[in-house]
Amino acid sequence: MSTTTYLRWGTDELSLLLAHDPDGPVRLLAVGAAAGLPDPTREPELCARYAHRALPLVEIQLAGGGRIGTSGKRHVDGAAARALRYTGHEEQSDPTGDADLHILRVHLADETTGLRVTAIHRVREGLPVLHVEASVENDGERPLTLEYVSSFALANLARHLTDGGHWEDGLALWQAANPWSGEFRWSRATLAERGLYDVGMVPFGQTGSKNRVALTSTGAWSSSEHLPMGCLEETETGRALLWQIEHNGSWHAELGDRFGDVYVALSGPTDREHQWRRRLAPGQSFRTVPAAVAFVEEGGFEAALAAMTRHRRATRRPHPDHQGLPVVFNDFMNSLMGEPNTEALLPLVDAAAAAGAEYFCVDAGWFDDEPPGVVGPGGVPGWWDAPGEWEESSRRFPGGLKEVLDRIRAAGMIPGLWLEPEVVGVRSPVAAALPDEAFFRRDGVRLAEWGRHQLDLRHPAARAHLDEVVDRLVRDYGVGYLKLDHNIDIGPGTDGPDPGDGPGHGLLGHNRAYLDWLDCVLDRYPALVVESCAAGGSRTDHAILSRLPIHSVTDQQDFRLIPAVAAAAPTAVTPEQGAIWAYPLPEHGEAELGMVMVSAMLGRVHLSGRPDLLTPDQASVVRRAVATYKTYRHLLPGTEPYWPLGLPGWRHGWLALALTSEDGTTLLALWRRDGAPGTVTVPLPRVAGDGPHVLFSAGPQPVCRWDADNRALWVGLPAERSAVLLAFREEAR
Repeated sequence: MSTTTYLRWGTDELSLLLAHDPDGPVRLLAVGAAAGLPDPTREPELCARYAHRALPLVEIQLAGGGRIGTSGKRHVDGAAARALRYTGHEEQSDPTGDADLHILRVHLADETTGLRVTAIHRVREGLPVLHVEASVENDGERPLTLEYVSSFALANLARHLTDGGHWEDGLALWQAANPWSGEFRWSRATLAERGLYDVGMVPFGQTGSKNRVALTSTGAWSSSEHLPMGCLEETETGRALLWQIEHNGSWHAELGDRFGDVYVALSGPTDREHQWRRRLAPGQSFRTVPAAVAFVEEGGFEAALAAMTRHRRATRRPHPDHQGLPVVFNDFMNSLMGEPNTEALLPLVDAAAAAGAEYFCVDAGWFDDEPPGVVGPGGVPGWWDAPGEWEESSRRFPGGLKEVLDRIRAAGMIPGLWLEPEVVGVRSPVAAALPDEAFFRRDGVRLAEWGRHQLDLRHPAARAHLDEVVDRLVRDYGVGYLKLDHNIDIGPGTDGPDPGDGPGHGLLGHNRAYLDWLDCVLDRYPALVVESCAAGGSRTDHAILSRLPIHSVTDQQDFRLIPAVAAAAPTAVTPEQGAIWAYPLPEHGEAELGMVMVSAMLGRVHLSGRPDLLTPDQASVVRRAVATYKTYRHLLPGTEPYWPLGLPGWRHGWLALALTSEDGTTLLALWRRDGAPGTVTVPLPRVAGDGPHVLFSAGPQPVCRWDADNRALWVGLPAERSAVLLAFREEAR
């Protein structure tokens, strides 16, 4: 007689099936729509097969424990995870009163070591997204050193494939390279093409190939090489699993094969990849980074992403900026480039106001007393290794910075300033004023990177310094906007304070302290608009985006290249948070100005460039674009993105991004780039009724022909380097 106990929990849209018995760990057998999960009563043999392949609910590796039954680089089959036993579970409602949110806590323990684990699962009614994390506690008498703890681990990912099919061909993995200034480079390839195969060794008593497909990010830039995301998709059916690791530091994701099937394991930092270890003395605990996983039965990547977009909106901190979507002018990109002063700014203030900007952010350099034009290593301004005090420069602002900020207010805009809060230049007086313990160190040596030290916000002196800076800027200057940048990646981490912890744990502690600092800033100043930026889009993660209402997605300066970034940005950032540069310059032709502006018009418009130097006709194009944006921007917070021509390739000639709003309106941006043919046919199966209305274009007029029977739009753009923004209205449906 079977001693296995099954637990089924969740909603109609998303449920979990778990199994446990006295001789083994709790295992997560399957996740998906409730109607599609196996029934242990009617399908006991199938459930037993799934249980054999399933991973422990939480994968854990302890120093001295290792793995059982296999070896290699993979983070599964840890001896510590297998020793855990079920001790109970709780089904809870949300303590904040959200009736749609359900919580499952599963408690596990190893009585020999005293290791106790609680796996925490959250699902929301109507949303097929699972939010997961785990808590680990040492309830024993001796210290335990953690080397790996999963946030989420699930096997049986090939269970829906037809008999006789090979999972290496039947499953495809989406992943996104995220190079600086070329962000969101998604690619799709089968597991075989990614290098993972069924090598046929399971019948000979082996676990699998010992191989994996791994994505890892190390350091303070959570998305500097890859987005902390991925999607596993069935090639024939479109059934898909899409994940995001919701952390602003180091993370790891891997897929591997095990007992003839496929698993995914997600985590924060690890010992092997990130020099992370956490030594738990008796009574101490550790919490993993959270992750979210969307499951859809059809529709593939785009359907799963739509669910994740809803999750992102449901789990972020409320802010009035999410609905207002004000137009921001920033003086940096293709404008003053870190060399602001009163003489240069005042004409820009007037031009920005005339263009329709509602905020004006003075970017980097306002604090710099270096002689103008000094260039440091890497092409940066001479002040690069000196910031930290965040005091205005009398050289740049002989009448005071307030003269410029008052001019901004008089022009009807709200002023803002740029900060890089986590760094202190090696030449800054702050570097000597704060104790060594307030900075990142390794082996007791203070670290430096590109002329900067990194503050450790776990230390009260570091945090007090930043609080004083923000309070002073808000109080004395009346700023309503702060742009928070971060332009160095300091490496795997920092020391202690516990000598048994690896530097990766120091970084994790700082990451969490930074998030707490952001929360406290917004608690003090709830109307303050705080922008996230880090060397362009190098911190595109939900830990940051769930707190800050606006996010700078790229540093791309070439208007011919930025459409590929702008069109793909909604894969990682909700449209109402994703700030795209629109930098009109005197050398732009009319059609080129149209491309410059359209690139920002399905996200957050970040004006820059030199509007003060435009001709009246050029300035009219910019004003018209901004005025048009204000007529529909209220729709963006509820839109669902999709890509009628596929996700944009870096060199694709035609690009398309569509957003469907809650009222049924579809907004469609199309770009024609260098070398592309003059016409394109865009399939729009989600749109019905009459043809589109041209919201905005510039230069030679576009030609549109709507094929209602086939739901396809033929578009002609006479000029290369041009774009058009179209709308299919609700009444056309």
